[in-house]
Amino acid sequence: MAGDFDPLAQLLRAHSNLPGPRGNLELAGQFADAVAVLAGGSAAAAAWRAASTLAAVGPEAAPSGDPGEFLAFCGTVAASGFAADPTLRPGVWEIICRAGEDERWRLREAAAQAIQRAIPADREAALAVLGGWAQGGSWRLCRAAAAGVADPPLLRDPLLAAAALSLHEVILSRLRGAGDRRDPGFAVLRQGLGYTLSVVVAASPGPGFALLRALARHRDRDLAWVLRANLGKGRLARAHAREVEEVRALLAP
Repeated sequence: MAGDFDPLAQLLRAHSNLPGPRGNLELAGQFADAVAVLAGGSAAAAAWRAASTLAAVGPEAAPSGDPGEFLAFCGTVAASGFAADPTLRPGVWEIICRAGEDERWRLREAAAQAIQRAIPADREAALAVLGGWAQGGSWRLCRAAAAGVADPPLLRDPLLAAAALSLHEVILSRLRGAGDRRDPGFAVLRQGLGYTLSVVVAASPGPGFALLRALARHRDRDLAWVLRANLGKGRLARAHAREVEEVRALLAP
């Protein structure tokens, strides 16, 4: 809290589990929880400096798999604890945006986790940002928005469930109308949509399957891939077998 972040950085690096297949997500969550508590008290300014400083560790200093990558992951997720502060909100979303565009896949996952934490803090502001990304952001930002709202606990709120489905409809419309699909970000988005769509449809099965049926009528190879990937998910295949078969029939050549 005095501004010397070296001991904190050393601790996080030492317990990052990197290099390795899985970073220490539990520690990252505990750090974000601690920062969120500090965000409401006298140490808020110092906590913000800590989170934003860690979040700024870029790929040049910490490439994918380097323990330093965990610092950026932790800082990004922790920054979401300030989403309700109107003075810091722009900085929070700048950090999340930067992570969503990052070349490191763990940072893109950090963006999704940060979004999931930021939405309950200020739902209206968060949905406005995510809607803008869906309509005009890069493919990677579209992926961040889709992954951020595809969170079952959040989707228990009917308003958020409806907003998440609408956001996916906008993104899928852009995907269907895409020209050059060789952009690496397009592949990142397509892969992400391969599971997020099933999450939001499961939360709103009536309008969700109506959307799937409408999308299935379009003859687009990437859209068809996304639909088939989601129809195979247990959350749809087990609970909504009849509806799944209806959509599959529409996809048949």
